[in-house]
Amino acid sequence: ISMVTAYDYPSAVHVDKAGIDILLVGDSVGMVELGYDTTLPVTMDEMIHHCKAVTRGCRRPLIVSDLPFGSFEASPVQAIQNASRILKEGGGVDAVKVEGGRARAETIGKIVESGIAVMGHIGLTPQSYSVLGGFRAQGRSTQEALNLIDDAIALEKAGCFGMVIECVPAVVAKAVTEAVSIPTIGIGSGPYTDGQVLVYHDMLGMMQHHHHAEFTPKFCKQYATVGHLIQQGLADYKADVENQSFPSEHYSPYQISKEDEEEFLHEFSKKYRQKNKSSGEEVDEENIKVY
Repeated sequence: ISMVTAYDYPSAVHVDKAGIDILLVGDSVGMVELGYDTTLPVTMDEMIHHCKAVTRGCRRPLIVSDLPFGSFEASPVQAIQNASRILKEGGGVDAVKVEGGRARAETIGKIVESGIAVMGHIGLTPQSYSVLGGFRAQGRSTQEALNLIDDAIALEKAGCFGMVIECVPAVVAKAVTEAVSIPTIGIGSGPYTDGQVLVYHDMLGMMQHHHHAEFTPKFCKQYATVGHLIQQGLADYKADVENQSFPSEHYSPYQISKEDEEEFLHEFSKKYRQKNKSSGEEVDEENIKVY
């Protein structure tokens, strides 16, 4: 099962055309596209905004949206209300993803009972990074690994149709996959899960700012280095504008007939340049600003 996390219309179009199975509109949009340091500031309105952009760009994949931090923890009622908002206002989202294990099982069960499909998420759960002691791998001791098995079983019983397993040892992810009958989607969790997920910007090497270029996750294989091409393209454009080689005649396609050109310039000179001269204004043709 192939799954990609993406956040906008252009990336959704590419994901759709590539035949990817699942597109996740993740709350990681906060770090990747909105410039936050964590996912915690992301709001429901921001998630819905990005969901609507994504759903306009693709129809084929199953589209899943994260429920952001603070949108489901207070009570099952709050969770149902916000999950419903995602489906009603998100432009065609199919399901929601909820982070957490056994502690979220009751809430997830209520969401499912309300008629909304839920994907679970165990292991490293970024919304709980402060409790976990940072963005750290999970399941690295016997007890932690056994806890993850219990979490996975609880999520399946609650009604999840699948779950993400993030940043756990491969042997633990394999055991989780064997312990449940629903699909598992791994990220940084080895090759034994039923599927894999990566963030669009990470896997394509798109970003050059500090969140990405300097701290690309160890588990992320870059299938392209688009970011370098983007930087070079922008630099080339800047140079062409500054040395006035762009736009050339080739990129100035809209023409006026020679006869009309001569008549226009004659009328322009007669009506506007004479007017400026008669008013005593001097026209600095070298420094005309256009806004």
